[in-house]
Amino acid sequence: MQLALSTWQEVETYLEHSTGIVIPIGSTEQHGPNGLIGTDTICPTKIAAGMADIENIMIAPAISYGMSQHHMAFPGTVTLKPSTLIRVVCDVVTSLHQHGFTRFYFLNGHGGNIAPVTSAFSEIYAGLNTAETNPPRCRLANWWRDHSIAALAAELYGDAEGYHATVSEVALSYYTHPEAVKQVTMTPAVAPTGEIYDASHFRHSFPDGRIGSNPALASIEDGERFYQLAVNSLLEDYKQFLTVK
Repeated sequence: MQLALSTWQEVETYLEHSTGIVIPIGSTEQHGPNGLIGTDTICPTKIAAGMADIENIMIAPAISYGMSQHHMAFPGTVTLKPSTLIRVVCDVVTSLHQHGFTRFYFLNGHGGNIAPVTSAFSEIYAGLNTAETNPPRCRLANWWRDHSIAALAAELYGDAEGYHATVSEVALSYYTHPEAVKQVTMTPAVAPTGEIYDASHFRHSFPDGRIGSNPALASIEDGERFYQLAVNSLLEDYKQFLTVK
């Protein structure tokens, strides 16, 4: 059930049997020579839609911009400051909580969001009235860190999975948008690894945008496997989250 495609009356009816909502969150940033700039939003949005195909789950519009400052030396990247993303998350939760939602499951596609989003949760909890009878509960689920996803990536790609512009995320984005598949030769085949600091350091150290990966290995067929695993595993995690007191 898509919030954006629902009427207010339908939302009111939904809240009579569930106060949970899935909020995809990603980024708009470079993903190497063959990765789509929207990858980090495409992946959680697709997974959330798959979860809703199985269960009657409310899916919020995706938050498509994230904390991507370290990618700003690559054209097409758009970033929010950490403080801005914290406020966005707080305002989304506060708005929906006012209408009766209490379980907020942020389905995340971007590592740079982890610190600001979890900080936003702390801000939300710090502002609660101790007399609140239906307090909000928030969870951040990073789809690529799911055990089954990590295990399949290791089986298929080994160390070539990498850390940014990973094979698994590119494969899932290709499964979602087969019309956008890119055929690009990687040089070297597997990118180097190392620390990153600011945007200029990232571009200097990793000039094609990859870290430790060979996304030329990505295929639509593998993307479907990651999709099915993610939908099933994250759906179970979401259902467990709904039982949290």
